[in-house]
Amino acid sequence: MPVTVVVGGQFGSEGKGKVAHFLVRYTGAGVAVRVGGPNSGHTAYDGQGNRHVFRQLPTAALEERTTCVLPAGSLINVAVLRDEVERIHLPPERLLIDPRAFVITQEHVSREEESFLGSRVGSTLSGTGEAIVDRIRRTSAKGLANSNPYLRKFTSQGPVAQYLRDRLSAGERVVIEGTQGFGLSNTLSQDYPFTTSRDTTAATFVGESGLSPVDVDEVVLVVRAFPIRVSGNSGPLPGETDWETIARNTGQPGLIEHTTVTGAVRRVARFDPKVVRSAIVSNAPTKIILNHVDYLDGSIAQTGCPTTIALHEVSRYECEIGRSFDWLGVSPSQLVSRASCSESEATCHTEGFSDEGISCEEDGR
Repeated sequence: MPVTVVVGGQFGSEGKGKVAHFLVRYTGAGVAVRVGGPNSGHTAYDGQGNRHVFRQLPTAALEERTTCVLPAGSLINVAVLRDEVERIHLPPERLLIDPRAFVITQEHVSREEESFLGSRVGSTLSGTGEAIVDRIRRTSAKGLANSNPYLRKFTSQGPVAQYLRDRLSAGERVVIEGTQGFGLSNTLSQDYPFTTSRDTTAATFVGESGLSPVDVDEVVLVVRAFPIRVSGNSGPLPGETDWETIARNTGQPGLIEHTTVTGAVRRVARFDPKVVRSAIVSNAPTKIILNHVDYLDGSIAQTGCPTTIALHEVSRYECEIGRSFDWLGVSPSQLVSRASCSESEATCHTEGFSDEGISCEEDGR
């Protein structure tokens, strides 16, 4: 009963969407689950190199053989979902929504705006938190997905957990695409109240999907070389710097990131191991992926392979977190195996680390 869970190890935008899409293709998974709400966007590229951002669908919606599932723990903005479904022409038979998923309304969005949640803690004001509050209040069943006319054509007759169980019993792999990052967990983050409205660990994502922890055989933790937070008063960010400094130091003029939901410039910092180590404690990942390695050296964009300069930094990060990385993200759409890369000048003697001198090659699957 193989389940892979993809989880973020910092403050979101670690590249979980890219990784989840990659893992579906790499493992041949037939089912992709997206948990959470539309308060974060996940990016992936299709076979023609076109960029897609999804706030509701799993990024594996780009794979024609993959069934997309929004489980009972999902929070759905119908307009956002409709736009994504129509944009990629997703047929109804490839999307399955649990009847107990909860709908985010304009009232939820308005209440967040009126509470000044954006200025207080950097919320993206998607209405996700207020929808969770209404669900907890249990005042009505009208907010459930099976009460919405548009969602009804995608809604399963019973719990999607049974569908997932049947697929697992048939030996198929399920990939659960988690949202946001460990440092934003409402229950485990050290930065409360500068958090999101729910927990963001692998265990919670599995629970929201209606599956059991014993189904999971792979937890993939995704981190980035330069962690970010959303703009504004969004909480502590150790080692904070700015995009101009990073661009200048790495030879990448114009390097900058904007949030996929609000479009504002992201806050950015140098790699800090503390939050990653905490994420490792709570998620016990079987694999760790480091994205945005190309930000460490601008010349990586020309070759698609980590340079000596970049690998020196990667090795330092590994020493700091006490774990080696399994994959390295060297572009918005490309991952390379860490085992195929070595850097003779920077060695690390943590358990499982290999410094064998072999060349770096892109995984072709």
